Amino acid sequence: GLPAPTALRVDGGMVANDVFCQNLADLTGRPIERPQIIETTALGAAYLAGLGVGLYASTAELAERWRIDRRFDPQISSDERDHRYAGWKEAVARVLTKG
Repeated sequence: GLPAPTALRVDGGMVANDVFCQNLADLTGRPIERPQIIETTALGAAYLAGLGVGLYASTAELAERWRIDRRFDPQISSDERDHRYAGWKEAVARVLTKG
C-alpha cells in the first residue's frame, strides 16, 4: 500500500476556522496544512484552464504555486484521540438512527 501522508492539505471555506483545523489535526493525528488561498476549487479550475491553453507547462509547475498559510500540529494524546473519536462515532450513530 501507500505510505501514510506526513501532513494533510485542506481547502474550502471551513478551513478558515482555526478551531476546526486544530480539531482535525488532533483527531487525525496528522499535521494539517492550510493554504494561503483557501478557495482552491475555483483556483484549480482556472489552473487547469491555463494548463489547457499553454499558460502553464505542467501540473508540477502548478503544484509549485501552492503556499502554506499555517500548519496545525496534533496536540492531544492517542488516548484522548481514541476517546473523542468514540464520542464522534456515537453522535453519528444517534443522528442516523433518529433521522
